[in-house]
Amino acid sequence: QKYSSLCPLCPVYKYQAIIFYEDRNFQGRHYECSSDSADLQSYFSRCNSIRVESDFWVLYERPNYRGYQYVLTRGEYPDYQRWMGYNDSIRSCRTYPYYRGGSYRMRVYERPDFGGQMMEFMDDCPSVYDRFRYRDIHSCNVMDGYWIMYDQPNYRGRQYFMRPGEYRRFSDWGSSSSTIGSFRRMRDFF
Repeated sequence: QKYSSLCPLCPVYKYQAIIFYEDRNFQGRHYECSSDSADLQSYFSRCNSIRVESDFWVLYERPNYRGYQYVLTRGEYPDYQRWMGYNDSIRSCRTYPYYRGGSYRMRVYERPDFGGQMMEFMDDCPSVYDRFRYRDIHSCNVMDGYWIMYDQPNYRGRQYFMRPGEYRRFSDWGSSSSTIGSFRRMRDFF
């Protein structure tokens, strides 16, 4: 395990959680981060590779946890395509501990405010249309576990991190569209 001080004058050493690199293959300037950060802009101008050493992280294309989301688990990502990135812009990040509960449960609805047809899921869904008969999910209630929604089938496309709570409309989970192609449980592995 690697340990590093975020401040060279501080005697307290913390476990490195994530390292952002400006260039591919872990080259160039880098920044070590061990907690949520609403604005990473002053630490690096672009991000082309990442090492995640603990927990899992939700990265955002814009400051203040906005824009496209990317969910990363422990591992190495030598270029932004490896985390399904659309570009080299990472401007904010949040960390979450792994979910230690045994059950996962989420209800999805065809209309806003939990209206219309509802279906409950406890496992991964590679094709929303095949299971739900709709391509659009307008609201959802996550009861147990962390989930990731994707705008395309087979866990591809834009990602939306879902933690327990009520999402009355698709904008509540950061989407500009109700189209969801697939979703899966956020676990220690993919």
